[in-house]
Formats: sequence, C-alpha cells, structure tokens
Amino acid sequence: MRTLIWSFTALLVAAWTGFIAIVHQLTGWLLGAVGAGALQGAAGTVGGLALPPLPDWLAPLLDTASLASLQSLVVSFVQWLGVVLPSSDALMAWVGPLLWVGWGLALVPLLAIAALLHWLVGRASAQQAAVRIANA
Repeated sequence: MRTLIWSFTALLVAAWTGFIAIVHQLTGWLLGAVGAGALQGAAGTVGGLALPPLPDWLAPLLDTASLASLQSLVVSFVQWLGVVLPSSDALMAWVGPLLWVGWGLALVPLLAIAALLHWLVGRASAQQAAVRIANA
C-alpha cells in the first residue's frame, strides 16, 4: 500500500512539474514575442497585430479550429501586456522564479499528505499485527 501511495504521489509531482514547465515555456514565448516586437502590425495579422510563430513542440498539440481562438486570446493578452509592462525581460526575470516557488509551495502539502498516508498505513499494519498476535 505504501508503494501505491508514493507511486501516485510521484505521478502527481511529475504532472505538476510538467504543467509548471509548460506554463514557464509559454510565458517565455509570449514575453519574448512582446520584447522582440514580433507583434507589430503587418499583413496576415489578427486584430492588427502579427502573431509570433508557434513553438515547434506546441504545433502538433493544437488543431486548426482552436488555434484561431487561441491566437485571438494571445493577441488580446499581449495588447494588454504592452500597455502595463515597462519591459518584458524584466517581467520574465520575475515570472520564472515565481512559477517555480509556487511549484515548491504546492509540492509541500502534497508530500505532507503522502507522508501522513504512509504513517497511517504503517500504524494500521502494526495494529493488525498486534491483533493477530493477541488472537494466536
């Protein structure tokens, strides 16, 4: 049972880590596009803004129908970012570490729950062993 608890915990940690890594990559891509001026008006734009190319690893995961809505959302978000951000490089210098600090803060309760379950399973096993010895 303990192996199952820690295996499930490892699976959750891997999924959480992957999610944060993807968010970090997407944030870097978006802020890099803002900082490089890739979102200036040009032909073939959405909302008057040229769209940055999709990262190679993301292209197979999206279908063409959802891509247009995602691009529109990105353009709206980047327009808002352009108004409120003084520098995309300065923001990315803070966003990356903050994402990973959030990752760690969420990991602590997950590991605490797994440790508590580990302890409870051990305690229940000890009680079952004591009952078997008493009945023998």
